[in-house]
Amino acid sequence: MLGPPRSAYQIALRLLARRDYTTVQIRQRLGRRGLAPPDIEAAITRLTRAGLLDDRRVAHAWARRAAEIKLRGQSRTRREIEALGIAPETARQAVATVFAEVDEDGVLDRAIAKRLVGPLTDRAHFRRVYQALVRQGFPPDRVAAQLLRRSGEADAFVEE
Repeated sequence: MLGPPRSAYQIALRLLARRDYTTVQIRQRLGRRGLAPPDIEAAITRLTRAGLLDDRRVAHAWARRAAEIKLRGQSRTRREIEALGIAPETARQAVATVFAEVDEDGVLDRAIAKRLVGPLTDRAHFRRVYQALVRQGFPPDRVAAQLLRRSGEADAFVEE
C-alpha cells in the first residue's frame, strides 16, 4: 500500500481526481494542510499548464448545473460562480454561454412548476412564489409575467 502523498502537487491531484475545483479552492485546501505557499503556487502552475485545473471549465459546469438541474436564473448563477473564487469576467462568460444554449424561459417555467402544486390561491401565495423565484436569480418582470399567465385570474393579483 502506498503512503500518503508528500507534495502539494500529489495532494492536489488526489483532490482533483474526485471532482473539479477552482484555483482558489485548491489553494485553500492545500494551505489548510500546512504546505508552504511556494509549493502550493508551483503545484497550481503545474496543474494549470497540464489542463487539470481550469476555472473556466468549472464555471461552465457550475452554470450548466445551476440552469438545468437547480433551475436557477442568470444572476444567482453568476453570484454563486463568483463565490467559488472565479473571476467575475469568467463567471459572466460562462453564464452567458450556458444561458445562450438553454432557454431561460423554459427553466423559469420548470421552476414555477416545481413550486406550484395547484393554482395560485391569493396575493400572499403569489408574492411568496414570486419572491422565491426572484431569489433564484430570474428577472422580476419575467417572473411576474409567467405567474400572471399561469393564474386564471390575473387581475386578482395586480396591486391597485
